[in-house]
Amino acid sequence: MENSTKENAQLFSKTIILPIDRSSSKSESSASKEKQTCCGGIKIFLGALSFVYFAKALSGSYLKSTITQIERRFDIPSSLVGVIDGSFEIGNLLIIILVSYFGAKLHRPKIIGVGCLIMSAGTFLIAMPQFFMGRYRYEIFSSSTNSTVSISPCLQDKNQIPLSVLERSQAKINAGCEKEVGSSMWIYVLLGNLLRGIGETPIQPLGITYIDDYASEESAAFYIGCVQTVAIIGPIFGFLLGSLCAKLYVDIGFVDLDSITITHNDARWVGAWWLGYLIAGVLSVLAAIPFWFLPKHLPRPESRKDSSTFSEQSKFITEDNREHHRSYEQQVKILEMAKDFLPSVKNLFGNPVYFLYLCASIIQFNSLIGMVTYKPKYIEQQYGQSSSKTNFVIGLINIPAVAFGIFSGGLIMKKFRINVLGAAKLSLGSSFFGYLLLLSLFAMGCENSDVAGLTVSYEGTKQVSSYEETLFSECNSGCICSKNEWDPICGENGITYVSACLAGCKTSNGSGKTSVFYNCSCVGITASPSRSSSAVMGACQKGNECPKMFLYFLVISVITSYTLSIGGTPGYILLLRCIKPQLKSFALGIYTLAIRVLAGVPAPVYFGVSIDTTCLKWGSKRCGGRGACRLYDSNAFRYIYLGLTVVLGTLSVFLSIAVLFILKKRYVPQDENITANGGRGMVSVQNRKDNFVNNDYLIQTTYWAEKETRL
Repeated sequence: MENSTKENAQLFSKTIILPIDRSSSKSESSASKEKQTCCGGIKIFLGALSFVYFAKALSGSYLKSTITQIERRFDIPSSLVGVIDGSFEIGNLLIIILVSYFGAKLHRPKIIGVGCLIMSAGTFLIAMPQFFMGRYRYEIFSSSTNSTVSISPCLQDKNQIPLSVLERSQAKINAGCEKEVGSSMWIYVLLGNLLRGIGETPIQPLGITYIDDYASEESAAFYIGCVQTVAIIGPIFGFLLGSLCAKLYVDIGFVDLDSITITHNDARWVGAWWLGYLIAGVLSVLAAIPFWFLPKHLPRPESRKDSSTFSEQSKFITEDNREHHRSYEQQVKILEMAKDFLPSVKNLFGNPVYFLYLCASIIQFNSLIGMVTYKPKYIEQQYGQSSSKTNFVIGLINIPAVAFGIFSGGLIMKKFRINVLGAAKLSLGSSFFGYLLLLSLFAMGCENSDVAGLTVSYEGTKQVSSYEETLFSECNSGCICSKNEWDPICGENGITYVSACLAGCKTSNGSGKTSVFYNCSCVGITASPSRSSSAVMGACQKGNECPKMFLYFLVISVITSYTLSIGGTPGYILLLRCIKPQLKSFALGIYTLAIRVLAGVPAPVYFGVSIDTTCLKWGSKRCGGRGACRLYDSNAFRYIYLGLTVVLGTLSVFLSIAVLFILKKRYVPQDENITANGGRGMVSVQNRKDNFVNNDYLIQTTYWAEKETRL
């Protein structure tokens, strides 16, 4: 009996154990498959999102690199270019609230894919005017082209020009005017940039939250860091692409390049600005493809299934499933949340640290956005550099310095475990020394080029005048010249003349870039007796000291970019720690909105308006009217550009000092009280320090790289 009982018990245990082993093996295999699916899916999404970040950063920085090209191609002032640049922020603001709220309820990967397609459509639209507005025409003296009719530069009498030539010239102008009347093709560039802003909107909020929802907690931060690293690489390639396209003539492939009489350094030169937008548009289309094949949901990692935190989308789904069963109490809760909105706003703006830091950030971003938008133009005009070289220098030197500065700021915060007060000091010190370095750039400018009638008199004495009447002098009084043309020549005396006619040149030899002008009466006034009064095509080079000054400028510019970027991470940590935890998301939303509305949109516009006031010689459109600026007063440009930047930066520094003063007054005693409570208090403080460094640094990475992508 006992043996049979033991046998029955063993048999019973075997029958019970076997099913359990099978179920456990099944669960293990399903878990491993689920883990593989989860890891594979999130990594595919990570790769796709990284490529999107690269594409949008490249197109945004490429736009900055083509500011001067667009200005010259469409014959518009800098202020209008500023409006075009700010339209991106306007497009972003139009739908950011809708995307952020409703995006979590819908298929996030597909919404990002749609955004990429809209972004690509906007990028293509920017390039489209090139194919509809005809060939680029710049002011040029008729004998510079390969003409069979020899015409003297100094038109002493209109009768010396054959009637057929005058008729053909006038007919071409009239035909061009018929096409140009009522057409402002730059509007398409503005609308395209607006579309780019709309398309870019869902990428960051939906992409980052998708990673955060479906990646493991220890991997999410690393993945987000990878995405932002790629985003910083994007502007480098954007400016390098701008450098390559600026070397190519705007109508390359459609005109004979041997007939082009201008060089890369000429104020009329326009590169193949449209080509980079076509490349950026194709990249955006390619970036959209993977998102159409990604699932709406991914399996949640095992480590997060039992977590108390749920994804933002799952919360919405839960609400949707219970929509029909919503009780009266739930409706009351929503009403209470709505009622809490105004008190939350009041609480937020009633916090002096938050309010002052918000004001300081708005002013500082005005300074930085204006400075970066017109930096290529400043280098071109101040140091006589070509657009191609300017973009190459910014992409290869300045952008890496900014990226290294951001990394250094975060590393300093983590290495030394800096608290909130230390973060405020580091942010303030970064801004103070950065703007202090900018002051030195006032002494590193080049003097005005000697242009007869504008920066020097025809006798060679220094003067600055924007009045067109000063272009005429006794030496060219016998010539019939236009004051609107800009076709500069360089005299043997080292002075640039607005045109061969205004230089009083009687004869010319050669054609195109090799044209040489002789018997120039205005050149002979200041030329030594041993020299002939001749001139060649193109403006004279800047002074001998200018290349050296440009080198000094590059060194200081790189150090300044690095110094200012160090304070980004500490400043953002200060923003997160000066408010109540429950208001953190709301505070960040208000902060981003204020920066975009009060800095991203207006800064390029009023910087452009201020720069326009320094123009000495405006170009002219074919049908009359003012075109793009051909010559700036270098000294006035330097004082306006750097002055606005430094003044705004100084105001932000003063506000940052006020933030530090209030922070010391209000928050230091609390820390002392906590540490005075004994060992337990010390442990809590240390834990908060660790959380402060580890968590908020990762949050900063998400935000600050986005800012620098734009810069």
